[in-house]
Amino acid sequence: MTIDATMVGRSYAAAESYQVGREKIREFAAAIGDDNPAYTGDDAVAPPTFAFMLGSRALEQLLNDEELGLRLDRIVHGAQKFSYTRPIKAGDDIAATATITTVRKAGDVEVIMYETALTTVDGEPIATSTSTISHNRADA
Repeated sequence: MTIDATMVGRSYAAAESYQVGREKIREFAAAIGDDNPAYTGDDAVAPPTFAFMLGSRALEQLLNDEELGLRLDRIVHGAQKFSYTRPIKAGDDIAATATITTVRKAGDVEVIMYETALTTVDGEPIATSTSTISHNRADA
């Protein structure tokens, strides 16, 4: 099946929420080489790009939608931006939901824009990520 405008509005929630731990924040900061002291201690906040890891849990659901028929080996990740209401903090329990916002075709390439909302499990907005992926449906 090809992707078309009827897919706009489909939402994909991460299978479960993510409990943000201080150690995970420290590990992530170390992995990206950022030694900012805000990422350590009892009141640790996460680096801004930590949101991608949380949002990827919802993206996984989108990519596994059999009706969309996407193949990971034919996807290129394009633009991405983050907008924050507040920092992600140690102790947050985060839910992620990705929603397809735009679909367009350029020859054999399907361009899909999606927005991922990160909230606490109680519904408090944390951050929104807007991303673009391109999927080539042509036979390799």
